[in-house]
Amino acid sequence: MGDVRPSIYDYVGGEPAFTAFASALHERCLEDPVLNHPFSHPAHPQHLEHLAGYLGEVFGGPPRYSQALGGHSAMLNIHACSGAEPELATRFIECFVVAADDAGLPADDEFRNTWREYITWAASQVHSFSEHGSVVPENLAMPRWGWDGLRSDATSN
Repeated sequence: MGDVRPSIYDYVGGEPAFTAFASALHERCLEDPVLNHPFSHPAHPQHLEHLAGYLGEVFGGPPRYSQALGGHSAMLNIHACSGAEPELATRFIECFVVAADDAGLPADDEFRNTWREYITWAASQVHSFSEHGSVVPENLAMPRWGWDGLRSDATSN
């Protein structure tokens, strides 16, 4: 019987690592001249906790975001109809990747490639609903991201 590989959530250090990452990402976005404007507006007081919970769930952590906040459709609705330009997504991807260093996440190539693949996919998802008038379908499956990318066992919310 072979070793069972840990989830990415466990591999990076669980909730404390995702909390540190959410904070590092927010700081990176505030420092970016393009992302500063959308990130400088007052957000929900628990924004960083929600971000950490969402990402943690995606990468194999507990389903707190889905249970408390409505899952993937709810997250997409927060960002929908923003009129965001494609450059915003590109800059966000770069901040996401670099914030992994800031938060002290593992630096190995396999993890970092998986991390970048996820955020590239996720930014595309968010951007697909950025046009004014976009409608996010209800109960979209919560994405589950593993070492081999998007898993087929995603769950509906």
